[in-house]
Amino acid sequence: MPHPRRQGTLVPVTRLHDAERRDFASDNYAGTHPEILAAIAEANGGHQTSYGEDRYTERLQEVVQQHFGSAASAFPVFNGTAANVLSLQSLLPRWGAVICAETAHIHTDENGAPERVGAVKLLTVPTPDGKLTPDLVARQAWGFGDEHRAQPGVVSITQSTELGTLYTPHEVRALADQAHSLGMRLHLDGARISNAAAALGVPLRSFTTDAGVDVVSLGGTKNGLLFGEAVVVLTPDADGGLTYLRKMDMQLASKMRFVSTQLVALYEGDLWLRSATHANAMATRLRAGIEDLPGVHVTRPTQANGVFVVFPPGVADVLRRRWRFYDWDVATSEVRLMCSFDTTEADVDELVSAVASAVA
Repeated sequence: MPHPRRQGTLVPVTRLHDAERRDFASDNYAGTHPEILAAIAEANGGHQTSYGEDRYTERLQEVVQQHFGSAASAFPVFNGTAANVLSLQSLLPRWGAVICAETAHIHTDENGAPERVGAVKLLTVPTPDGKLTPDLVARQAWGFGDEHRAQPGVVSITQSTELGTLYTPHEVRALADQAHSLGMRLHLDGARISNAAAALGVPLRSFTTDAGVDVVSLGGTKNGLLFGEAVVVLTPDADGGLTYLRKMDMQLASKMRFVSTQLVALYEGDLWLRSATHANAMATRLRAGIEDLPGVHVTRPTQANGVFVVFPPGVADVLRRRWRFYDWDVATSEVRLMCSFDTTEADVDELVSAVASAVA
């Protein structure tokens, strides 16, 4: 019997998951925003030149310049680790090193990709809140000209940080001025850049272009994209061969229009801001619901879309019968609860009610 697809008949796809289930482990757990799916469908059909010479990637350049200034240029890639690795590679010589927080994603969650793939040395600094300061950077910004030491060439910060905290534009500017005075560059990992801008109530450029950042890893997946991020060069002479590095690192999409159209759909209007504002609001609602419950200790400021908390003994185990979430510090029993663009008030209230029951 002929296969139905060969007869031009669509075979129904069976849904394999509960589409109503939402967890608090990561904003990566969320699906794709309907407006992003619509943009992908709209970009389909017909032929467009491959490898980025398409109308959607061209439009992305215009959108990025609207947010970051006329000198900005975007290099779409598949994921955030690639955006970070490519950013750092482009900013450094082979002997270069990156100063970052000990909790930075490039150090803790990318399986050594910056060092193994990017061939750059990470110089980490312990921080109380996930944020670097000029004084903290100074602990590693030394040994210039010493052939026995990897040469500090980049300061890398994350906005919002892995601990859910935020840099103000003034704080970023202080780091940029310090880095530039030492002949270094400033990179910003913006996996959750939209959440940061929404929480601060400022445009994206206020803590990037206007604050002296040289290169940004522009996030998308954590804010509703199916896949895709971009390296955005803000200082033109900071582009150290990204055109070639992207291909060499296997991040040049042949059908790039389907990456670019997602980023256009996210950033052309206010979808990025709507989605991030909602995720932040759900985290605020969650914190407010649990922080005064007996034995519950919220450990860090809730400035974006994450809540860090230590529950009374045994409570996390009870909650995990229904929800997934991650341990942040096993030694202290600290866990992280993340909200996303599709987290609802009902989702939050259900979790709050479960916590209240468990601690009671």
